[in-house]
Amino acid sequence: MTIPQHRIVFLDRDSIVANLRPPAFAHDWTEYRATRADQALARLRDARATIAITNKVPLRAATLDRLPDLQMIAVSATGTDIIDLAACRARGITVSNIRNYAVHTLPEHTFALILALRRQLLAYRADIEAGLWQRAEQFCLFGHPVRDLAGSRLGLAGYGALGKSVAAIGRAFGMEVVVYNRSPVVDAGVTQVSWDELLETSDIVSLHLPLNDQTRNLIGPAELARMQRSALLINTARGGLVDEQALADALRAGTIGGAGFDVLTQEPPPADHPLLALRLPNFLLTPHTAWASTQAMQVLADQLIDNIEAWVAGAPRNVVA
Repeated sequence: MTIPQHRIVFLDRDSIVANLRPPAFAHDWTEYRATRADQALARLRDARATIAITNKVPLRAATLDRLPDLQMIAVSATGTDIIDLAACRARGITVSNIRNYAVHTLPEHTFALILALRRQLLAYRADIEAGLWQRAEQFCLFGHPVRDLAGSRLGLAGYGALGKSVAAIGRAFGMEVVVYNRSPVVDAGVTQVSWDELLETSDIVSLHLPLNDQTRNLIGPAELARMQRSALLINTARGGLVDEQALADALRAGTIGGAGFDVLTQEPPPADHPLLALRLPNFLLTPHTAWASTQAMQVLADQLIDNIEAWVAGAPRNVVA
């Protein structure tokens, strides 16, 4: 009897709603619908996993220290802040992630949030539900200013693949696109600006950055106060980029015009999260679904197996550690 060379454990299979083909090499496969952080060690150790797949289950140094068989972590997402990368490097564990799979779905969701807020869809829906249009004296109902995207300034913090796709849609709407990015930007139709200028002059600020020590709470009370009072803040990137209590305070105070978020620092959020208590027509929160179109999730699932097969073949790809 041939013993499979690799033992694969997928810790949170339900995080991907897609077909997942079997890897094209001998292996044992174990999957769990979901795994709590305190269950990860036992599940990986008991299976003597050589390959761990995780979307949002954290793997820190204390856990990795007790997994001598582990050789690869395949992250079924782009963000890798759940992994102790330094510990992986020290232990020779390869870490791969998923890249450029959401270049259509996330930008589309970004503009769904922008359009809903700029066109006042939530506010006017509430008015209709309250019977205001039905009692109006003319054919249309005013009360909430509607603003076009054409001619407005879209400020992008970060200009990777997703930022570039958002910029392309913005230009198609006739928007002026400005970018704050650490490396030089040379694309036609895009102007690179300082962080100060982006905050102070953009009609819409959209975040497309990873979460790390440099970007955590990048936008707090001081940054919100510097934005235009009519400006929108959009975050479809990572929870933790924005001080969420400061955002709730700014929205209540009218410091900024509105916000559309798809991510929070803690997911699922606790019942007392400051943004969940908001019932404002200028705030829209979606449950981390910007990435999750049917098409994008299948691309992700295929790339996940591609990454594992490439590593087993000795030609690792999408390596972050």
